[in-house]
This record gives sequence, structure tokens and C-alpha cells, in this order.
Amino acid sequence: MSAYLRETAEGVTLAIRAQPGAKKTAIMGVYGEGAAVQLKIAVHAPPIEGRANDALIAFLADLFSLPRRDVTLISGETNRSKVFLVRGVTGDKAAASLSHPMK
Repeated sequence: MSAYLRETAEGVTLAIRAQPGAKKTAIMGVYGEGAAVQLKIAVHAPPIEGRANDALIAFLADLFSLPRRDVTLISGETNRSKVFLVRGVTGDKAAASLSHPMK
């Protein structure tokens, strides 16, 4: 498992580096080194009034085929570095979904 992905009792947490205002929402790769590695995701929505956070929640829910209520922002509301909790997903399933993201 990658450093940006951690399994919890509820599901998994994902450390994400958001890049708002991009042409489209997509996984761009990884950001950082060592224990500070984050999954870099370009987000089409601007960082205004929580729109980028909402777009990330929708993107992750679609990626893992879950309802939006199962994806929660747990830190980084106004920061590019964020942590999301994805409920009901195992570490193995998350790793597989992230290695073959939707187009």
C-alpha cells in the first residue's frame, strides 16, 4: 500500500494534494516524498466556497462506486493538502481502484 493510503476500521483514508482550477478532474500522480507522499488530483472546480472539495468528494465517490455520503473530508478544508475518509472500502480495493482510475 502507498503512503497516501491508510486502512482504518471504517474504510481507508487518502492523503490528497488538490490542484483546483484544472481543465478536468483526474488523478495526476503523487506529490511529495517519504512519509509525506500525497495522491495528486487535479480538480476542475475552483477553490471557491468549497466547490473544489465538493468536486473531490464526487470524484472519489464515483471512483470507488460509492454514494457521496461515504466520502468525508476530515482535514484540510481550506488547504491544498487534504485527508479524506472513504467508508466501506478495503485497502486492497482502494489500491486497485487507484491503480486503474476511470477515464
